[in-house]
Amino acid sequence: MVICNNTKMRNNGLATIVSDLQRHKTYINSVNEMNIIIINGPNLNLLGKREPDIYGHQSFEDYLEVLKAAYPKVNISYYQSNIEGELINIIQETGFISDGIVLNAGAYTHTSIALADAIRSIKCPVIEVHISNTHKREEFRHKSFLTAACKGTILGFGMDSYRLAVDALVHAKMEEEENNKD
Repeated sequence: MVICNNTKMRNNGLATIVSDLQRHKTYINSVNEMNIIIINGPNLNLLGKREPDIYGHQSFEDYLEVLKAAYPKVNISYYQSNIEGELINIIQETGFISDGIVLNAGAYTHTSIALADAIRSIKCPVIEVHISNTHKREEFRHKSFLTAACKGTILGFGMDSYRLAVDALVHAKMEEEENNKD
């Protein structure tokens, strides 16, 4: 966080942020066809039951309904598998027809070069997501094989990490469309 004592700079920065947020909100409300898939890896089918002190008490299916309601003009689909090969298959199947992928690969984050290769092989952006802050957990969770292949990584914001990722993909699409107008 940058703290600025210069009132003019601070106000200009705030005005820019407010302007960007207003454009972003307008874009979210005007987006016609945007397809995003959320892909969850192993054990994330147990959200709401598994280690609630880390992952919370809400199931992903319940959260997904809230997320879809927040983005009524974005088609958000969902896939979950405990099997690495199936995750690779869905990335390959959707990575050329989707506008973006939100990927929580669970423990495969720390072990799967094959998932990283699949991400590098597709055309749409991928945002890596983790519910917990993996850097505050066991040492082996500090290394991600996926981060370098992804557009960005969001972690540690609970289920809201997914919303932040969808928001990032919507914003990226907005920027892409604005740049293509020129």
